[in-house]
Amino acid sequence: MANIVAIVGRPNVGKSTLFNRLIESRKAIMDDVSGVTRDRHYGYAEWTGKFFTVIDTGGYVVGSDDIFEGAIREQVEIAIEEASVVLFMVDLDTGLTDLDKDFASVLRKSKKPVFVVANKADTNLKAQMSSEFYALGLGEVYPISSQNGSGTGDLLDEVVKHFPDEGIENPEAGIPRFAVLGRPNVGKSSFVNVLLGKERSIVTDIAGTTRDSIHTHYNAFGKEFILIDTAGLRKKSKVNDNIEFYSVLRTIQALEEADVCIVMLDATRGIESQDVNIISLAAKNKKGIVIMVNKWDLVEKDQATAKKFTDTILERLAPMDYFPIIFTSVIEKQRIFKAIEKAVEVFENRTKKISTSSLNDVMLKEIEHYPPPAIKGKFVKIKYITQLPTHTPVFAFFCNLPQYIQPAYERYLENKLREHFDFEGVPIAVVFRKK
Repeated sequence: MANIVAIVGRPNVGKSTLFNRLIESRKAIMDDVSGVTRDRHYGYAEWTGKFFTVIDTGGYVVGSDDIFEGAIREQVEIAIEEASVVLFMVDLDTGLTDLDKDFASVLRKSKKPVFVVANKADTNLKAQMSSEFYALGLGEVYPISSQNGSGTGDLLDEVVKHFPDEGIENPEAGIPRFAVLGRPNVGKSSFVNVLLGKERSIVTDIAGTTRDSIHTHYNAFGKEFILIDTAGLRKKSKVNDNIEFYSVLRTIQALEEADVCIVMLDATRGIESQDVNIISLAAKNKKGIVIMVNKWDLVEKDQATAKKFTDTILERLAPMDYFPIIFTSVIEKQRIFKAIEKAVEVFENRTKKISTSSLNDVMLKEIEHYPPPAIKGKFVKIKYITQLPTHTPVFAFFCNLPQYIQPAYERYLENKLREHFDFEGVPIAVVFRKK
C-alpha cells in the first residue's frame, strides 16, 4: 500500500504552505485569501529514507451552501479516504474554533491515524499556546511553523512510523504526461473526470474553477500515463489578480513538463486567437499536439461541417498542419477515448527512432527524384541522413554545401519524412551539416 499523507483543516490555516515545504517545491498556489485551494493536489516527499505522497486539500467548511465549499468538502473526504495518515491543521493565531470541533468529529469516524498540527507557532511563546487543542480529543498536538519549518522534523519523525514500507521515490517517473489545455470553461475538468470515472476535479459553469494543475495517474484499457488538468489560459489583459496570475504560471509549467498537449477548443465558438497562442506555445516547446474540439453536440451539423471546421483550424494555424483533430462531446461521452488513443499514438510518434538504413533507403530516393535547387551555380549534394539522439525527432542531412539549402526545400524534406514515417502530431526538425 502507498504511503499517503493528507493535509486537511478549515480554510486559511496554512495547508498549502506546509504542502510546499514537505515536497520542497512551490507547487500549490498560496494566498491570504480564503479558499484558494479547491481540488486535491498531490506531491512527493521524503523523510529519513521513507518516501510518501502528500495530498493538499481545500478548506473544509461544514453546513455551507456555497457551490465551491460543498465540492471542496467532497474532495477533502476523498483525500481522507485515500490517506494512510491525516495531518489536521489548526491555527494558533485564531485558536480553537467551532469549525475545528466539527471537523474533528468527522476525522474520528475515519479510523485513520490523525495528527493535530498547530500551525503558525513562530515563537516558543506561541508554541505553548497549542495546549488548548488537546480539547479536540485527538491525542498529541504538534506545534509547527509551515512558514519557517520549525517543528516539522519532530512531526515527520512520528508520521513516518505509521508507514508500512519505504515507499516509492517518484511513482510518476518515466510515465508519459498528457496536459489538457485550453481557454477557461471549454470542458477540461469534465473531460478528466469522465476519463477517470470519478470527480477528480471540481466542475462548475463558472470560468476559472480550476486554479492549480491537477496531476492524476491514469491506468486503464492497457494505457498508463499522467493526466494533467490545468487552469484555463486567458489573455494577459484579462488576468485580474495574483491567484489567476499564478494559475496561468502553473498551466504553462504543466505544458512545459508534458509530453503531449491535448488542446481543447469550444465548438460553439470556433478557434480563437488564444487557442492559436496555446497551440503555438506547445509547438514552440516541441510537444506532441492533439486538438480536441469539444461541445460538438451543440453544433448544428451537415455532412460538410467537420471538414469546414477542420479547414478553418488549419488555415488559422498555417503552416502547422501535422496534428490530429478529434470532434468530441464530453457530456455525451462521444469520442473522448479516441482522443486519448490518439494522444498515446502521438506520444509514440514523438519518441520514435528511425534506423539510419531505413532513412537513407527512403529519403535518398526522394532527394534523387527532386534534388536541391542549384544556387549561384553551386549544386548541393546530400550524402546521407541520420536521426539525432534527442528527446524529440531531429534529422541531420549531411551535404557538401549546407548553407545553400533553401527553406522551401527544407519543408519538402520534412513533408517527405512525415509521409513515409508517420510523425502525426509531432513537431520535427531538419538540420543540415557539412560532410
